Amino acid sequence: MGSKYTRGCCGWLIVALIAALVATAAMFAIMKRKPGGGSRHLKPLPVPGPPGAIDSKYGDALGVALQFFQVQKSGKLENNQIPWRGDSAVTDGKEAGLDLSKGMYDAGDHIKFTFPMAFTATVLSWSVLEYGDQMSAAKQLDPALDALKWITDFLIAAHPSDNVLYIQVGDPDLDHNCWERPETMTEKRPLTQINKKSPGSDVAAEAAAAMAAASIVFKSTDTKYSDVLLQHAQKLFTFADTYRGLSSESYPKLQDFYNSTDYVDELLWAASWLYHATGDQTYLSYATVQNGQTFANWGKPTWFSWDDKNPGTQVLLSRLNFFGSKQISNAENEGLKSYRDTAEAVICGLIPDSPQATASRTGGGLIWISGWNSLQHATNAAFLATVYSDYMLSSRTAAVQCSGKYYSPTDIRNFAASQANYILGDNPMKLSYLVGYGSTYPQQVHHRGASIPADAKTGCKGFQYLHSSDPNPNIAMGALVGGPFQNDTFVDLRDNAVQTESSTYNSGTLVGLLSGLVTTSSVVQSFT
Repeated sequence: MGSKYTRGCCGWLIVALIAALVATAAMFAIMKRKPGGGSRHLKPLPVPGPPGAIDSKYGDALGVALQFFQVQKSGKLENNQIPWRGDSAVTDGKEAGLDLSKGMYDAGDHIKFTFPMAFTATVLSWSVLEYGDQMSAAKQLDPALDALKWITDFLIAAHPSDNVLYIQVGDPDLDHNCWERPETMTEKRPLTQINKKSPGSDVAAEAAAAMAAASIVFKSTDTKYSDVLLQHAQKLFTFADTYRGLSSESYPKLQDFYNSTDYVDELLWAASWLYHATGDQTYLSYATVQNGQTFANWGKPTWFSWDDKNPGTQVLLSRLNFFGSKQISNAENEGLKSYRDTAEAVICGLIPDSPQATASRTGGGLIWISGWNSLQHATNAAFLATVYSDYMLSSRTAAVQCSGKYYSPTDIRNFAASQANYILGDNPMKLSYLVGYGSTYPQQVHHRGASIPADAKTGCKGFQYLHSSDPNPNIAMGALVGGPFQNDTFVDLRDNAVQTESSTYNSGTLVGLLSGLVTTSSVVQSFT
């Protein structure tokens, strides 16, 4: 009787055990489908091959976004695709015996600020290096390279000697007292330079980062131009590091426009790009062993922007930790791990249901940090998330851990797509914030050239066009406007510059974001 009971009990236990295993398997299957599942049961996803099918939504948006660089060009235009634009500022730099006519206007005005323009070039280069194949598949690589070279040509011209860099063309006070088309400007356009006595490590290092990154982009197609860029980048980095100081301290008026809060983040950013461009361990050691602990704010995630390069550096150097290199020392690897850990903290702050998720969002799900140019941080964060998710995917890394919960590359990419979708019209206003994309987008962009008819004779004082209630006569194709308030509302008025002004540097990361989403593809393990 006892043995019969034992056999029956064992049978029951076996059935119960099988049922438990089935339930557990089902639970893990759900975990795989839902963000925050268990890491031990998240298997690495397959590494994608060459670019696959194009997502037409992101492909169309990418084609529109790249046109804004054409809208913003200064100088004598080549193969102009914007019918209401023409040559402008062709004598910029003449007073110093330089040709500073190229480059791009900063936003809705006509100043050329080297700091945000160089940042535009850096992130545009990064976008090409990570997603050039996707851009090519979407037939948008050539416009991206054209925009990049228009900026780097300016940067080369703006660096006439080792310790001199021109950081501004035009007087913001004079410029903002006028409302006119760039083609008809007549006011003086003075030059501002940094040098040994008036340093600007923030701008010089950003320009170094831009030219180092661009040197990699052009290395396979124009070796001579690539070499020139790299030489400038190395000299500018030495200048920035040797003669330390903030440009806004050398020129206090800059504090009203691009008031950089520090320069050490730009030094790390530039050193990181110079390492990728040269393979010289000196630059990697600079960013990891020598200065990482002091400059990098490891463990303290921040927001990527024209001012704060730390999150960009954290993600960029994570690439080395993901893919490895035999030449990297143990001390350098320790530094790289700290960069990656901080990058993961950045990512954990972005995923909506992460325990570490930021509460700085709109009701519609948009990352929202500040009222002025609110889309800047959402776009930048989504770009970094896309890049990081692709590093994970290409290195077969299954998940990141956020305070005990685990998130796959797909979860991170889904966050990035949510920000892109919001920008493109999936928002409470049902409005595309990318001008020229979709059926409904802002009509009164705060942009001088777009707001004035091409044949108008306004002189400096064309302010009737600023205050007009009519839609802009010209479409600023590809402009990413400032964006919504925290309650997801948007007031489409030209006088409302906080929401309707567009900026060139927003377009750099937007192009990267859309290029990363336009199709699936693995990222290269090394840029060189």
